Amino acid sequence: MNNYYEVLGVSKTATKAEIKSAYRKLALKWHPDKNKDAGAEAKFKEINNAYEVLSDEKKRQTYDQLGHDMYTRTGGKAGGYGGAGGAGGAYQQGPFTWTYTSGQGGNPFEGADFGGFSDPFEIFESFFGGGGFGRQQRKPAYQLSITFDEAVHGVEKNIEIDGKKRKVKIPAGVDSGMRIRFDDFDLHIAVAADKLFKRDGQDIYVTVDLPFTKAILGAQVEIPTLDKKSLKLR
Repeated sequence: MNNYYEVLGVSKTATKAEIKSAYRKLALKWHPDKNKDAGAEAKFKEINNAYEVLSDEKKRQTYDQLGHDMYTRTGGKAGGYGGAGGAGGAYQQGPFTWTYTSGQGGNPFEGADFGGFSDPFEIFESFFGGGGFGRQQRKPAYQLSITFDEAVHGVEKNIEIDGKKRKVKIPAGVDSGMRIRFDDFDLHIAVAADKLFKRDGQDIYVTVDLPFTKAILGAQVEIPTLDKKSLKLR
């Protein structure tokens, strides 16, 4: 079996953008709904397996360290990145699978990346000419602005679409640029910046200023958290 770099036709020094571009081209070529060759489904699965590993920084690092044979035999867990705790779940639509995880100590945006696309259905628009799953016409899309706190915890919003009032539920963990699909329209999310917390992908940062004396001698300081409670750290 070819290693994952050979499967996607990229070098071991390929950037994330190059890996994603190669994946999309191959996925379009080998998707079983468009390619009726007998081996198309197996090839498509191989392409997805390769992208799942190489698009994830930690998985890719483990894969490079272990090598293809050892990584596939151990499921990538020999490098210490597998077996993370916490509740989780998985969903599948055709050959695509996307997962989420949660649990104490996990970050609030875990699973929000959907494998490098803004949502798990984005690539299907390429397969079906923008309609998605055979729909003949693209649905109207609207932009909804929410606060950082609403993005973290999720929120229900009353909006007006074509003169009709609607109540929509925004799940926790969304980020700017993500799309939420409803039966007859799509919502593109814009998240306002927060004065205190900063987001970088799935991580959240907060800056706390310390006097020089406390930095030198040590001290117990209060750190703000997302649930409005402060955490005392020494």
